[in-house]
Amino acid sequence: MVHSVKEIAAALRAEAFGAVDLLVSSAAEPASAGPDDLALAMTPAYGAALAQGRARAAVVWPGADWQALGLEAAIVAPRARLAMAGLTQMLDQPLGGGGISPHAAIDPTAQIGANVTIGAFTVVGADAVIGDNTWIADQVSVAHGVRIGAGCQIHAGVRLQRGVQLGARVILQPNAAIGGDGFSFVTAQPSNVEKARETLGEAPTEIPADPTWYRIHSLGGVTLGDDVEVGANSSVDAGTIRATRIGAGTKIDSLVQVGHNVIVGEHCLLCAQAGVAGSTVLGDRVVVGGKAGVADNLIVGDDVVLGGGSVVLSNVPKGRVMMGYPATKMATHIEGYKALRRLPRTLRDLAKR
Repeated sequence: MVHSVKEIAAALRAEAFGAVDLLVSSAAEPASAGPDDLALAMTPAYGAALAQGRARAAVVWPGADWQALGLEAAIVAPRARLAMAGLTQMLDQPLGGGGISPHAAIDPTAQIGANVTIGAFTVVGADAVIGDNTWIADQVSVAHGVRIGAGCQIHAGVRLQRGVQLGARVILQPNAAIGGDGFSFVTAQPSNVEKARETLGEAPTEIPADPTWYRIHSLGGVTLGDDVEVGANSSVDAGTIRATRIGAGTKIDSLVQVGHNVIVGEHCLLCAQAGVAGSTVLGDRVVVGGKAGVADNLIVGDDVVLGGGSVVLSNVPKGRVMMGYPATKMATHIEGYKALRRLPRTLRDLAKR
């Protein structure tokens, strides 16, 4: 797909300079850009690399001397990553349509909307509903009674279990599993872990008379709001009685675990390898950094930011920035870290006295 520099600038609501009718077919990093590429030199750090490539046009930072950089045309992007969002959307190849594959297995009671694509070896169960303009790849399983909204993208290998409801424009990356049973078990008598939690580890561990873990079934399903995205190999477990809920606009990275009964608010961000344990509530616009964890039955307020690797063990008021294990306010964590770094020197100084 070919676009002029002027067209791209208009789509990005940015200013274009120079030979704005120049045509480009793709985007590239400055050092590897060819004459038909739009180089992405959005910060001064990438300016020198333009000389290593052959780009005639580039997206550059505000104040850049694009002519001195050897360019024939330039687009000025005040906010680089926002420009990247618009540019990559514009240059992305559309998903291949093709109707319903003859190799798909679709129950006759399923309701399929207009202009739906369903790939080979996908299975759609009884009473499932698939909205208009939804695209479903190969080898997807859609269980009995699942509801999929309009304009969704369901990539290869996705599993939608019973009780799952997707809003409009939901994107599920390959092998996401939505609606699997929660990790919920109970013993006949209070287990060692229950006693440890109640007594803060003071109670002695014992060999139980009946060590069986009795399974608590998950009947509540999962509800994903409009414009939710779930990354590859992530899982959102079904609720026990009520649904696990992910709010509109929330984005979940790859390899993320959301436990049963969890409620995630709107426009949250859950980064790779994060985990949210059962029955916890995240407010709106919460950011959970990579490898961060939130314990069960907690409340994390609106606009909280959890740094990468943080572990939250208690409720977090709205608006806090948290770091560390256990997670504390960012300023407190940094001060403690500095003190830890000073400790060897302090001990050496004490030893000299």
